[in-house]
Amino acid sequence: MRRILTTAASTAAIAVIVLGAAGAQAGSLGRACTAAPESQYLPASQLQSKVEALGYKVQRVKIAKACGEIYALDKNGAKVELFVDPTNGTIIGTN
Repeated sequence: MRRILTTAASTAAIAVIVLGAAGAQAGSLGRACTAAPESQYLPASQLQSKVEALGYKVQRVKIAKACGEIYALDKNGAKVELFVDPTNGTIIGTN
C-alpha cells in the first residue's frame, strides 16, 4: 500500500512539472529570438510591415523577452502567432 502511494505521488509530481513547463511556454517561443540589445530593435510598425509583406494580416504586435510576438491571420484566414527577430523581422517560429 505504501509503495502505491509513493508511486502515485511521484507520478503526480512529474505531471505538475511537465504541465507547468508547458503552461509557462504557451504563448511564447520559450527562448529569446535575438541576443542583440534593445537599442537595435526595429519599431513595431516596421516589424508589422515586414510580416504583412509576407501575406499576413497583422492584428497585434508586441515585443517581449527579446522576441517580437505578432498575432496575425495567415493567407487562409487562420490565426497564427509569429515569433520574429526584433532586429530584422525574420520569422523564428510560429505557434
